Amino acid sequence: MIKKGEHTLIQAKKQDVRVALITGAARRIGAETAHTLHAAGFKVAIHCHQSQKDAQQLASQLNHLRADSAFVFTEDLLQLTVQSKLVKQVIDWAGQLDLLVNNASLFIRNELQTFNQDEWAAQFAVNVQAPYLLSLLARPFLKKQQGSIINITDIHAVYPLKGYSVYCQTKAALVAQTKALAKEFAPDIRVNGVAPGAIAWPEKENAMSEKIQAKIIERTALKRHGNPHYIAQTVLALADNPFISGQIINVDGGRYI
Repeated sequence: MIKKGEHTLIQAKKQDVRVALITGAARRIGAETAHTLHAAGFKVAIHCHQSQKDAQQLASQLNHLRADSAFVFTEDLLQLTVQSKLVKQVIDWAGQLDLLVNNASLFIRNELQTFNQDEWAAQFAVNVQAPYLLSLLARPFLKKQQGSIINITDIHAVYPLKGYSVYCQTKAALVAQTKALAKEFAPDIRVNGVAPGAIAWPEKENAMSEKIQAKIIERTALKRHGNPHYIAQTVLALADNPFISGQIINVDGGRYI
């Protein structure tokens, strides 16, 4: 039986729960971010495209810790109509949105002998256009909560990576987008970015040899490889700090310098 005064306390606790939508959250940095935000009390909307099994396993782990605190939304961000659908689904599920983390990204090697229109369009669609559209569509809900947007950029937005000129251009555009929307959405919504350095080595066709990895570490001031948790910690810190906007935080072991 709820005693006098307890109902108000329960209602207040319910209102204190924040909701985060994280794109590309099934694995690696996205999954670690979901874990970290969830541990801080967020309900997490886990977006994925192809890694559905990993996303469902992640949601099950989080829901085991706290019932109805995570849900998987499977959408292909290449499709223009998906962004509005994704935001609507999250609002239908959670009723609010406090944080948008644009983490999903395409990382495709490109040679300069030929121009591949499809790969160019795909990378700009997922890495630049999708964050922009999601930010616009999420704006009224974030404004209501005085929430924020955090874009996962890349140190290669400033220091291009050989063999990935198109990808680097998309991340440079995302940096500009972050700063532009910080001005456009102020004072109601804060917009920031986190730029990882050597945090999670590329996989599959983008995998780097141990020799190349060693060279990258050698150019890092702290002389060691990072961890996705460092990115997640920074995302949480930016979400919690109400007086930071328009900033790109480099989490790169000092590689930037």
